[in-house]
This record gives sequence, structure tokens and C-alpha cells, in this order.
Amino acid sequence: MASTLFTKMLLGQRLIHPYSFLTHQPQILSSLFSKRLFCIRAVPVSAYTSQNIKTTGWAPCMASSSVGRRATYSTQSVSTNEPVVSVDWLYDNLKEPDIKVLDASWYMPDEQRNPIQEYQVAHIPGALFFDVDGIADRTTKLPHMLPSEEAFAAAVSALGIENKDDLVVYDGKGLFSAARVWWMFRVFGHDRVWVLDGGLPRWRASGYDVESSASSDAILKASAASEAIEKVYKGQTVGPLTFQTKFQPHLVWNIDQVKKNIEDKTHQHIDARSKPRFDGAVQEPRKGIRSGHVPGSKCIPFAQLLDSSQTLLPADELKKRFEQEGISVESPAVTSCGTGVTACILALGLHRLGKSDVAVYDGSWTEWGAQSDTLVDTS
Repeated sequence: MASTLFTKMLLGQRLIHPYSFLTHQPQILSSLFSKRLFCIRAVPVSAYTSQNIKTTGWAPCMASSSVGRRATYSTQSVSTNEPVVSVDWLYDNLKEPDIKVLDASWYMPDEQRNPIQEYQVAHIPGALFFDVDGIADRTTKLPHMLPSEEAFAAAVSALGIENKDDLVVYDGKGLFSAARVWWMFRVFGHDRVWVLDGGLPRWRASGYDVESSASSDAILKASAASEAIEKVYKGQTVGPLTFQTKFQPHLVWNIDQVKKNIEDKTHQHIDARSKPRFDGAVQEPRKGIRSGHVPGSKCIPFAQLLDSSQTLLPADELKKRFEQEGISVESPAVTSCGTGVTACILALGLHRLGKSDVAVYDGSWTEWGAQSDTLVDTS
């Protein structure tokens, strides 16, 4: 049932047409049709040579600010020690055959934004849609928890991703849910994955074109990924796998490990939620969740790791921010947040500082705050 609804959503069946949808979202309408950032009409061409790369398909109908610029990077020049790439780097490498781009947009429920519809309206050319809520564990009521290895491999294979691929993940807010998908791939053993610094907003602000509709191939792949997840959890056979997982257990923690850490204190626990939520001064957005924080944890709201354009702070500024809260980059760390999304931004920031082994507590406060036997501190 879920996959049928997902397919209808992608195909626009019985749903508001994407452009009609925009009339109810004036802020999106304004940004999409701002100067040089949105292309409704495209013309077919046999070659697109602004980067001296031969290809076939669709040429943008508006000139972007960097047309004519020659590529100065290669996929091999970017290190996995650096967790993000710039929009300029992606523009220069977008046509490389070994790069796949993923739109991993996800929004808080109270934002009332539909990531699938927004993907259809505007996305980076050639990007696939990665459903954060869909590619998740079906055996728990907790939101978008890490799926099983088999389920992840099936969904990612359905998207057409292979182990040899270099992945660039972005989202519609700048730097938000993309970090979650960056972490997911690393948990399953794929290190050649980066977050697009500043995301889709930075891409458009730089004058680069977006596609205004999803290709039939992208729609079918997104639907197939959703169906593959359901089949795995129902014990049904899935199609051939192009992606093999290699689980990295040290990158993900469960509730028992967090409980044990309260006593053992082997890891610094950093919470990415806002200070009022951490202190228990305000109610949690989800019903039935107590307010406060895990005893011994420290608070660094994820937004403090980003600048005004939603790009990751330079290493020296990140280090200063962590040190201000008494976090040592030399000591082990685990991060958490509300539902395991923004905790990954803290892991991303620590990765820039050379800490590639940061664990994320997947259940985070939604799990911890709902339990009757977990300790809760307030400030």
C-alpha cells in the first residue's frame, strides 16, 4: 500500500500538480523563480561542452554564472577525510560517470513541506531521490531508524547505486538531513560519500541550473527503492544487488550502550538539540516524550556548526566551538538529537576535525525520553 501511494505521489496522480503546489508556498515560488536560478524550458542537444565533457540530453535554457569554466578538479582529488564538497566542485564534476547525486531532503513535520514534491519541482540535474523516512527500519515505531543491511542494500541497489560510485548528498535546507544519509552510507561501509556544503539553496544562489521535473527513470528508481524495502521486511525476494554492505558497528549506538556510558563514561555524549530542549525548559515536539537530557551529556545545537549560508564552519572555528563546551577532539564521542538526523551534523563537524569514528545514537531523544526506566536530567 505504501509503495503504491509513493508511486502515485511521484507520478503526480491525484495530487496537487507541482506548480499548483507552489502557489501555496510563496516562499518557494519566489526563490525558484529568482534570477537565473530556475529553468522551466529545456532544449535537447547532442553535446554540452561547458566543461569539455561530451554528453547527450538536455541543455539548460538559462546560462549559469559559470558556463565556460573548465573543470579544475577530479573525483580522485577529494579526500574522504573531508566530509563536504562545494557547489563549484560538484558543478565541475557533475557529468563524471562515477558520481551519483542524491537529494536526501527531509523536513520536520511542523514545517509542512513535502520533499518528494519539492524534488519534482526543482533538483540538481540528474539527482536521484533518497527517501529518508522510506529507507528505514520497518520493525520499529521510531521514525527513520537505520534499516537492516539487507534492506539498505536492496533499496540502494534499486536506486542504481554501486560500490564503485562516488556519492554527493544534498538537501533543500542547506545542510540538514543530507548529513544523516552521509552517515548511513558510512555505517554500511561506503566511505566515498560527501555532503554538498550549503545544499540546494547554495547551488541555486551560485547561479547553477536545476531540473524542473523528474525523469521517468528517476521516478521508477525511487519507487523501486521503496518497494524493495517493503519486500525485504516481508521476507520476499528482491532483485539483483549492485551494492554490498559492510556494517561498521562502531558508528551506531543503541539505547543499552548509552545507558552503559552513563556509568562508564568512555565516550563524550553530545546532544545536537536546542538548549531549551536540552535543559528541559520547553516541551518536546513529539507527544509522550519527557523533557531534558541524558545525564552527563553536553549540548551543542547543530546550527552552531553552520554559518549564515548553511555551510559547515572551517576547522579552526569548529574546534573552538567544541572546546568551548569542554569537548576534546582526542577523546571518543557519541552524538544524539531528537530522531537521529541532526546528530549526524555533529558527526560531520567532528569528521572535519579528523574524528572519523564518531558514533550516533540512532534512537536519540525520541527513544530515550519515551522510556520509563531511563534517567533524565534537567538544568
